[in-house]
Amino acid sequence: MATVSTKYTKTAVILHWLIGFGIIFMFLFGWYMEDLPKEAPKVMSFDLFDLGIYTWQLSAEVSPRTFYFNLHKSLGITILGLIAFRVFWRLTHPAPALIKTMKAWEKKLANATHHALYLIMVLVPLSGAAMALYSKYGIKWFGIPLAEGLGDDAMRDIFKNAHKIIGIILLVLLGLHILAVLKHTFVNKDGTLKRMTFK
Repeated sequence: MATVSTKYTKTAVILHWLIGFGIIFMFLFGWYMEDLPKEAPKVMSFDLFDLGIYTWQLSAEVSPRTFYFNLHKSLGITILGLIAFRVFWRLTHPAPALIKTMKAWEKKLANATHHALYLIMVLVPLSGAAMALYSKYGIKWFGIPLAEGLGDDAMRDIFKNAHKIIGIILLVLLGLHILAVLKHTFVNKDGTLKRMTFK
């Protein structure tokens, strides 16, 4: 009789951590952008996040706000692509069995949270892309034009608010997900975290 695996595939593990850290970074990035001044001198090089680690060179002068907003959009599109591939991978590679020691209600809650996370993970970048589409700037991916801006401020504001609200929901779900993992790791000690590692 074959043993039912409780571990995710290596591809699923890589996607999980890439997207997870990507989402956390994008939240921090979003808060960073809120403090950027609307009026600032245009330059062609940026010390990325003023950390002194990497200087980003551009082919044309832009303001810091424009540079970081475009970078945020580009990273968001990249993460959306990873999420789309992850959804495809999940559909073609079903999730492994949950830990046997989990109670029935815990399994139901875990499944519900995972489905909600997948949905919200898709909606956050989609709402951000829609917000960019209805702006006058459109969507670019690392300087490559993907869609012209429609210049509809009313629709842009709708998707801007949706992006923030859905983002907060994602942050709450992510917090619950992390708390559940910590509980299973340090209280139950049932090896839940090992399901999403290479060990």
